[in-house]
Amino acid sequence: MTIDKVKELLSKQLRIEKGKINDDSNLIEDLGADSIDLVEMLLTIEENLGVNVPDEDAINLKTVRDIAEYIEAHS
Repeated sequence: MTIDKVKELLSKQLRIEKGKINDDSNLIEDLGADSIDLVEMLLTIEENLGVNVPDEDAINLKTVRDIAEYIEAHS
């Protein structure tokens, strides 16, 4: 469930069809996110899912799966 929500949020944020985002998509290399996209995505996650992501943790979130697993572990 969490991974689907992450894909939905990324789809809206990056204007990519949800079907083109897979669990192991790299945010930068595969989805074309830049640093501003990443910051906005983290803010969206915090607002929509209630999970605070400190900067020191955010730098390790490279794939859709990384984000989903982080959310599950911290919610």
